[in-house]
Amino acid sequence: MSGLDVVPGIGLEDVRSAAALLEGVATRTPVDYSRALTRIAGTDVWLKCENLQRAGSFKVRGAYVRMARLSPEERARGVVAASAGNHAQGVALAARLLGIEAVVFMPTDAALPKVAATREYGARVVLAGTCVDDALVAAREECVRTGRVLIHPFDHEDVVAGQGTVALEILEQVPDVRTIVVPVGGGGLAAGVVAAVAAARPDVRVVGVQAARAAAYPASLAAGHPVPMTDLRTMADGIAVGTPGRVPFDVLREHGCEIRTVTEEDLSRALLLVAERAKLLVEPSGAAGVAAVMAAPGAFEGPVVVILSGGNIDPLVLLRVVRHGLASAGRYLQLRVRIDDSPGTLAGLLSELAATGGNVVHVSHVRTSVDLAIDEVEIEVQVEAKGPEHCGEVLAHLRARGFRLADH
Repeated sequence: MSGLDVVPGIGLEDVRSAAALLEGVATRTPVDYSRALTRIAGTDVWLKCENLQRAGSFKVRGAYVRMARLSPEERARGVVAASAGNHAQGVALAARLLGIEAVVFMPTDAALPKVAATREYGARVVLAGTCVDDALVAAREECVRTGRVLIHPFDHEDVVAGQGTVALEILEQVPDVRTIVVPVGGGGLAAGVVAAVAAARPDVRVVGVQAARAAAYPASLAAGHPVPMTDLRTMADGIAVGTPGRVPFDVLREHGCEIRTVTEEDLSRALLLVAERAKLLVEPSGAAGVAAVMAAPGAFEGPVVVILSGGNIDPLVLLRVVRHGLASAGRYLQLRVRIDDSPGTLAGLLSELAATGGNVVHVSHVRTSVDLAIDEVEIEVQVEAKGPEHCGEVLAHLRARGFRLADH
């Protein structure tokens, strides 16, 4: 990071002013020391738990600051927002606290719990488009029709300043921090963190993390301006933003903020580790920083603070991601085994699996494949294992007993 005293458009005093507005509104979320990540990274790692923030993410910080600064006339007209879920809930909560009517546009495939929570906070929800960018177009059209004020999820100085209050807390809670790792979608949180530390602690490095399948920032930074990305395919819907915001982009570009990317496998492993070892529930986007630390041990100077940006995960997504994470971590083994189609052979296979200590969670039969002999059946088995080494032991045991394994 640069040692400049002022971030373009947003300074340390702006963030401090936002913090004053948020007194009694936003929770001062805890930082938890992570022994598991410390062992992986080779340096002290702390988790900043914005998943425990009101409305389940950091978003209420920026939304409230932006809306608290509206004029009485603007408040009377109401506000409109677009979001896949976290900003929606932040706007809805802030609107309720400030007595402002809110309409929130969300993608048609937005997680049902996020839609329900937004409505429960009092906002009117309209489903529009297949991504946040589509919802944002609809939200802007609503502004033109009704005169409502758009509360952008990341592209406004007040929003960025509000998000930056996370960093002020980090600097107090972990005063010797050297690196802050931040999930990045539109860039509001990362820009706010940069704005907060640029003057107060220019020695602190800020690293942004995007899902590789929704990473608009690398190409945009290379081009020198926001470049739209249209094909967004990631489980991390909270950071699946096609176009960086102009305000946060300028901040991150000016200070040369490093942006790393992580794979879907990285994200699922990170979510699983946070759940198992830190006992914290986060959504895939909230685990992006953890994924970056796990994917590149030793790449971050410590102490490191990783921001867990949100915890609003659809239970169905959680189930799918946990299964994927177990498979990525060598804890979930899928087998296809060909056996004679005769009484007792399936029982024999299951008995041998039991002898290895593997826990069979699903079994299915395939009898109609064209490459099966008339007296053969293919058994698909899903087995819970204890790790990659145990998976190897299970496979070796079955081969030693004469079983024919496909794809292994």
